[in-house]
Amino acid sequence: MQLLLIHSDYIEYEVKKSTPVAEEIEESFKTGRLEDALTVFIAVEKVDESNVEGAISKAVEEIKSVVSQVKTNSIMVYPYAHLSSNLSSPKAAIAVLKGIEDALSGEFNVKRAPFGWYKAFKISCKGHPLSELSRSIVPDEASGSETSACLASVKEEVVSEALKAESTAKSYWHVLTPDGTLHDAASFDFTGHENLRKFVDYEISKKRAVEKAPPHVELMRRLEIADYEPGSDSGNMRYYPKGRLIKSLLENYVLEETSKVGAMEVETPLMYDMNHPTLKKYLDRFPARQYSIESDKRQLFLRFAACFGQFLMNHDMTISYKNLPLKMVEMTRYSFRKEQRGELVGLRRLRAFTMPDMHSLCADMEQAISQFDAQYNMCIDVLDKIGIKVDDFEVAIRFTRDFYNENRDFITNLAKTVNKPVLIEMWDTRFFYFVLKFEFNFVDALEKASALSTVQIDVENAERYDINYIDSNGGANKPVILHCSPSGAIERCIYGLLEKEAMKTEAGGVPMLPLWLSPTQVRVIPIAEKHMDYALKVSELLNCRVDIDDRDDTVGKKVREAGREWVPYVVVVGDSEVENGTINVTIRAESQPNKPAKLEMTPAELNTRISSEVEGMPYKGLCLAKMLSVRPKFI
Repeated sequence: MQLLLIHSDYIEYEVKKSTPVAEEIEESFKTGRLEDALTVFIAVEKVDESNVEGAISKAVEEIKSVVSQVKTNSIMVYPYAHLSSNLSSPKAAIAVLKGIEDALSGEFNVKRAPFGWYKAFKISCKGHPLSELSRSIVPDEASGSETSACLASVKEEVVSEALKAESTAKSYWHVLTPDGTLHDAASFDFTGHENLRKFVDYEISKKRAVEKAPPHVELMRRLEIADYEPGSDSGNMRYYPKGRLIKSLLENYVLEETSKVGAMEVETPLMYDMNHPTLKKYLDRFPARQYSIESDKRQLFLRFAACFGQFLMNHDMTISYKNLPLKMVEMTRYSFRKEQRGELVGLRRLRAFTMPDMHSLCADMEQAISQFDAQYNMCIDVLDKIGIKVDDFEVAIRFTRDFYNENRDFITNLAKTVNKPVLIEMWDTRFFYFVLKFEFNFVDALEKASALSTVQIDVENAERYDINYIDSNGGANKPVILHCSPSGAIERCIYGLLEKEAMKTEAGGVPMLPLWLSPTQVRVIPIAEKHMDYALKVSELLNCRVDIDDRDDTVGKKVREAGREWVPYVVVVGDSEVENGTINVTIRAESQPNKPAKLEMTPAELNTRISSEVEGMPYKGLCLAKMLSVRPKFI
C-alpha cells in the first residue's frame, strides 16, 4: 500500500461520475469537506491482498503516528490509485479503505471519499516540515481464510447517515448542577464527582477502543456466566446455565415492570427489507452499523432495535386518543449492531444483545414530557432493584438548543431527581430523530462508559411510518413517540454488576451478586457423610435455589469454593446442628475479607430472611444439578 499524507488547511471533494468498479453510495457521500485535516491519499496494492487485516493495522499505525505529530483530530481517507501501478482488486481496496476508516473512527473525526468515482477535489497544504509525507506499507503474510473473511465482510456493513452525522456533529458540552446552573464542561470543578469526570472525559474524547480486558471478563468466565464463542462472529457470546438463569431473571423482571405501567408485550421479526421505503429512511436516522444479509435476491438487515417492527404494527392499528399514552414492549432476543472490532470486549459492547424496547405513543409534546419524567424515574427504580444504584451511574442528557430553551425547568428537575451534576450534550441542529434523550451510564474499572437505561422523545417516526390516532373531534393526528429501554441491554446489566463488584473487591470489600440473581442462593455443606441426610432435609426446608456440596473434599475447600462462586449463604451442618435442629450460616453480605460473618439459626429463620430480601422479584429454580458431584465444568 502507498500512502501520501498531506496536513491540510482544508480538503474538499465532489463526486462527478462513477467508474465500472464504483461502490454504491448514499447522496450525502457525494461531497465532503474537512478543516485542519490530515488527508491520506491511499493506493491499495496487490500485495495487500495477502493480509488485508495486517495492511489495515500497519496503515492505521502509520496514520496515528503522523496525526500525533501534526496535532490534528480530523482525517480524510482518500482513495488515490495514481500512487501505484500494481493495484489490488476493487473488492480488496474497498475492504482496506473501510477497515482504515472504521479503525480510526472511534478516536478521530474521520471522513472517507468514495472508491471508484471520478472526483473533483481541492486541498490546501499547510507547508510546514511535516505537512507532506509518504509511506509504503507491506503487510505480513496471512492465511487465505483470514483474507477471505475480511473481504467478505465488506458487503455486510451498512453505515447509516446518522452514524456519519454523529462523527461530525458539533456538540456543546456542559455540566448541569441541581440548582439549574449550566457549567462549561472544560472548566467545571469535579471535586467530589470523580466518576463524572471520568465519564465526561470518555464522552468528549470518544476513545471507545479497549486496550486490555476489563475485570468482568475474567469474572464472567470464572463464575461460569458467559464466554466468547469462537464459532460465531465477534461480539456474539455463549451463555452457560448460570448466565442463562441470570439473563432470564433480568428479562422477566424488566417485562414485569413495563407491564405495571401498562405496556403490552409484542413480538416482531428479526430481519427486515433494507429497501423498504420507510425502513430505509429510518436506517439513515439511527446511529448504528447494521448486519446485512441477502435472501431471494433481496437485501435484508438484522434489526438493531424493536422500533420499526412496533412502528409498522402501530401503522396498521386503529388508535383513539382514549388509548394514549399507548405503550408496547418487546424483549428483543436478539438485536444486532455491527460494532467496531476494537470496541468489542466481554459483555460491555456486543454485536448481538438482548434489549427491552418499549415505545409510548403520546398525544402531544406535553404528554410526552410527562411520560418522559415518569419513565426517567422508572428507570432509576429498575436499575436500583437490579443492583445498580444512583451512585453507581452517571447521567447524560442530550438535546437540541431550542428544546432546552423551551424546557429549562423540566431538564433541571432531571438533575434534581438524582441530586447530582449531570453531563449535558447540546446541538444547534437536530441530527437524529429525537429532540431529547437521557442515558444512565456505568463507568467501569478501565474508565470506559456504557449506556444502560435510556428514554428518547422522537419527533420524526410517526410521520415517517404514517402512525395516526383519532382525536375527540374525529380528526387524524400524529403522536409523539417515546423510546424507552428501562434497563438497557440485559448483558450490560450483568457487565455493570460484575464490574461494580470487581471495583468493590479492589477497595477491600466482598463481592456478590444480588440475592435474587445469584444462581445458588444457599449452599449446604455436610461435614461428613453421616450428616448428608440432615443436609438433604435442610435443603428441602429452604424455599430458594439451594444446592449441596456432596463431593469428597475437605470442608475448608468446599467453603472456599463457595466463596469463589459468590454464594450468598453457606450452611455447614455437623453433629451440633443435627442434634439441635439448627444450621450454621455464613452470611456473605455481612462478611469482610478473611472475617466471615456467621450466625446460628433455624431453616425457618433463614427462609424468612431470604424471603424478605427477594420479595417482589422474579424467581426460577436451580439451573444445574442439586448435587455438586454430578455437575459438569463449563470452563
